Amino acid sequence: MSRIPPKDWYRLRHVGDGLTWIDEPHIQEFYRCNIWHVRGRDRDMMVDSGMGVVSLREWVPLVSERPLDAVASHTHFDHIGCHHEFPDRLCHRCEAEILARPTRANTLADPYVTDEIFDALPDVPYSSTRYAVKGAPATRILEDGDAIDLGDRRFEVIHTPGHSPGGIALWEAATGILIAGDIVYDGPLIEDTYHADAADYIRSMQRLARLPVRIVHGGHFPSFSGQRLTEIITGWLREKGL
Repeated sequence: MSRIPPKDWYRLRHVGDGLTWIDEPHIQEFYRCNIWHVRGRDRDMMVDSGMGVVSLREWVPLVSERPLDAVASHTHFDHIGCHHEFPDRLCHRCEAEILARPTRANTLADPYVTDEIFDALPDVPYSSTRYAVKGAPATRILEDGDAIDLGDRRFEVIHTPGHSPGGIALWEAATGILIAGDIVYDGPLIEDTYHADAADYIRSMQRLARLPVRIVHGGHFPSFSGQRLTEIITGWLREKGL
């Protein structure tokens, strides 16, 4: 398998509304987390931090230019791999213990992290069999209804359990932007993790369907419109007989 220099490991794309989409293109799409960087007046916000096989702070200057809130949409391995690199770390109360004391089991690194999820490997010391997320205790615990204030932008925390108990989405009412994490994206949704809950998943989807969303930036796969969100949720609920 080819080796990629760390300077080429991450990809950045500006998507408008002051958001930058950061990802790791050499990880296969199904396992590839979207990292969302939001520029604010007084500070920035980053939602999720990727798998962590290459340093995010070292190789993506954007995330270290200004004070930044590193938010975990949830604590699966592909979303919190670089959280330990940031001084201000936020996550929901229900997954704070995992963020502080991650293991291969509780972050789902077992059974997913193998060389097979990569199209190329980073040119740094790395072994899939020894891969482990580093502990990064939260400096702020989030609850449903809390706000993340960037000075000129305000994101409301929406607790969206179902995929995992402490999953959150971030809602900017002023712009109609929903940063959704893994509760909903335009791809195969994962509903069978060890701490997933089917009833919670339904309630979370019904709640998101009521928001006047303009655009969704999910935890995986490309962004999509509010109309597409309605289609995804309506179809998903129909499959559940609802």
